Amino acid sequence: MRGAAVVIVAALVVALLVWWLTREEDTAPALVAPVPVATPNPTPTPVVREDPCAKQARNGFEPTAVSVEGVTRRARVLGLPRDGSGVVGVPPVNDKEAFAWDLGGVEPGSAEGHVLLNTHTWPDGSAMGNRLLEDLDVGGELRLSRPGKVACYEVTERVEVRVEDGYPGWSASDGPPQVVIVVCSGERRGPGDWSHRTLWFAEPVGKDSNPRPPS
Repeated sequence: MRGAAVVIVAALVVALLVWWLTREEDTAPALVAPVPVATPNPTPTPVVREDPCAKQARNGFEPTAVSVEGVTRRARVLGLPRDGSGVVGVPPVNDKEAFAWDLGGVEPGSAEGHVLLNTHTWPDGSAMGNRLLEDLDVGGELRLSRPGKVACYEVTERVEVRVEDGYPGWSASDGPPQVVIVVCSGERRGPGDWSHRTLWFAEPVGKDSNPRPPS
């Protein structure tokens, strides 16, 4: 009898243990996978670049650089005086990129007169003048500038003339404001001797219709 009692007690202990383990499994909290939270991608803020022509100089200034649409993003401008005969200065013969500006003449941003620029044409086609001849036409824009100042112009006329004929009024110091660019063109007859000159006339753009007088 004692042996049978021991067996019965052992069976009861096993049954109780099984019941307890099963109860813990039934009441254990279920593991729930976390729901991912979508982080919205911020909409990039567009970069607004201010048009430099919206705030042009209201009076004349001496330029140090020029950009010409379709030709050059930035080229040096050298202010050069006229010689003893009154001939407008030109860039050094070995400088094929720079423009010369008529130092002492009409300044960009002025209310009247012609701002005179010139640059070299080379027989091998590699100079700034060659690029102007190839790519600058009516409607092209150019900007003359120095740090903190800019004046914007649009080409309204392009003309080629024989050297012997010239172009009367091209260097006017009064009248409507314009930029005039002059380069050699036509046939090269010798060093520095070309048969024609090409001129571009450009008028101010983007300025107030009634600008304030110079201070």
